[in-house]
Amino acid sequence: MKNSSLFFSMTWDFLNEYLPRQVSRSPATIASYRDSLSLFRRYLTDAQHTSIAKFKFSDCGRDCIFGFRDYLEQNGCKPSTINVRVTAVRAYLLYAADKDVAIQSIALAVAEIPKRKTIQEEKPLLSVEALTAILAAPPKTKMGLRDRTILVTLYDSAMRLDELLSIKLGDMDLAGKESCVLLHGKGNKERRVALTEKTGRQLREYLRVFHPAPIRNAYLFHTTIKGKTDRMSHGNVQRLIKQYADIARRTCPDVPASVHPHMFRRTRATDLYRDGVALELVSVILGHAQLETTKIYAIPSLEQMRAAAESVPTPAADEKPLWVGNEDEMARRCGLR
Repeated sequence: MKNSSLFFSMTWDFLNEYLPRQVSRSPATIASYRDSLSLFRRYLTDAQHTSIAKFKFSDCGRDCIFGFRDYLEQNGCKPSTINVRVTAVRAYLLYAADKDVAIQSIALAVAEIPKRKTIQEEKPLLSVEALTAILAAPPKTKMGLRDRTILVTLYDSAMRLDELLSIKLGDMDLAGKESCVLLHGKGNKERRVALTEKTGRQLREYLRVFHPAPIRNAYLFHTTIKGKTDRMSHGNVQRLIKQYADIARRTCPDVPASVHPHMFRRTRATDLYRDGVALELVSVILGHAQLETTKIYAIPSLEQMRAAAESVPTPAADEKPLWVGNEDEMARRCGLR
């Protein structure tokens, strides 16, 4: 689209040049922005009956964004999802405003739209019993060895799923008892994560079976489709986790109704915090840029909260209020003069 006044005239550059090359956003973030802008396009064509060949930046006012939010809500989106979608449109408008000063007033007006209020729901964790049952679910077969290694590594390292699937054999150091792995995280940031001795043994056995002649540039976890070997997909891991969670639930009612890869990361982070690991170190392990991000995992156990409550000394039985007999003080505490 050559007409720069058209709203979608800069989306290609925004998604394919600006986000990945200029501000180094991750593929997952770019995919989220693309999905959000695609939903906005669908809202315009389906609900507003407006062609993208005619919709201009000047048409994208506050009322348009409010209508987009209502459209998302009517289609079953939660407030948190709605906020993500609107944030992507807002980011695109700010990018376009840098290119064309005439768009700045529109971008600023949209930026001032408040976010939808969200309910901060308590996210489930895997109990010791649930985690044990899931890890025991894979069969004692070659594929079972692979799947158990994925589950064990996900939990022990607290890595993101994309970080796990991006590991290549050259990133592994499993010599001796002090095993570690080099991870390629968000924003192309690298970090080394230590592995427990048990996980190191599990990975060495997996490598013996699946990579007898290791190639440094080969993916640790891979699939072969029609003779082509490539890294394993996210969907593959999500399916196998659901499969083993369903099996584990038969004998362990503690297994949550929905188990997904990020739950292993969240559980491990919270377990580390509850075991006394400093929050700053937990943040480094998780690869967070800000300590504030890590605080969502700092959930004390019921035993910790109970111990904290019981550590407060109980007032002596014969202790009397200091203001008894002091008329002026009693009046002040009642809000009087």
